[in-house]
Amino acid sequence: MAGRVIAQIIVMGSQIVGKAFMEAYRQAAANAAKNGGQHAAKNASGGGGAKAAAADAVTRKTGMSMDEAMNILNITKEADLAKITKNYQHLFKVNEKNDGGSFYLQSKVVRAKERLEMEWAAEGNPMKIEIPKTAAEAAEAAAVEGKAASDAASKAGSSSPPPGQQ
Repeated sequence: MAGRVIAQIIVMGSQIVGKAFMEAYRQAAANAAKNGGQHAAKNASGGGGAKAAAADAVTRKTGMSMDEAMNILNITKEADLAKITKNYQHLFKVNEKNDGGSFYLQSKVVRAKERLEMEWAAEGNPMKIEIPKTAAEAAEAAAVEGKAASDAASKAGSSSPPPGQQ
């Protein structure tokens, strides 16, 4: 007899709690629908809605907010391109895997740079931050540039007619 009473109390309590949860869910869904509509209307009626939507799209695409990108690169919103480039190159070189750095951190630095560049492109001023070269890449680039310069000089010298045919 006591077991039966306890079972009925448990069943009734479960029904009451279940109904309360369902009512709370319905109320939350109604509030979300009402507030979501107002939020969309506010963004559509000027007030930087298109700019905010573009920034949100870039954030979703990169998985990184502007604040996070600026924190990674240790810059402020007022930083100029020279400071951003300097910080980026320093952090990139410090985290070079061949020099005992962290590939993960270097990747975060590169993603932060890409996030800034995407933000600038969305604002209408596409700018690029220079990617630092390792010593080997810099030497190879200098060799390629030197070879191209010598090839151009030799072509310029060979373009004149041989002596006696002028």
